Amino acid sequence: MTETDTIDPAVDIGHVHLKVADIERSLGFYRDVLGFEVTVRMGDSAAFLSAGGYHHHLGLNTWESRGGSPPPRGTTGLFHTAIRYPNRRALARALRRVLGAGIPLSGASDHGVSEAIYIRDPDDNGVELYRDRPREEWPRLPDGSFTMVTEPLDLEALLAEAREH
Repeated sequence: MTETDTIDPAVDIGHVHLKVADIERSLGFYRDVLGFEVTVRMGDSAAFLSAGGYHHHLGLNTWESRGGSPPPRGTTGLFHTAIRYPNRRALARALRRVLGAGIPLSGASDHGVSEAIYIRDPDDNGVELYRDRPREEWPRLPDGSFTMVTEPLDLEALLAEAREH
């Protein structure tokens, strides 16, 4: 593969649209628990949400899924949506909100390059709340390449970060 065959390093993923069964129920999670702001609302068929006034990071719609059920396990589809927080304190505050809302964690991992909390939304979509560590802190192999691990995340230490500020 040549340099012209690779993707431009400035490319990123801008937003995700989720098919949901009920807009209000999904807004109760994404707006009321995670804190996203509604930027556009289309009745009970769609809502667009953002962090910081962007046109939208999340689109929620019932166009093909109103009243529907999650896909059965063992089928293809979205594994999870990853929401990146800018720093450890912001991730800690998100964790505190999730726990305060009584939402169970489905996992919590230290990946060396990042720290991640895993939850499920009301439609059983996987949601990863994470923060990247600075690149200079990523675990490195002897050849200089980085490596990822999956270790337990110390939730108490993370929550202490939210209490310190």
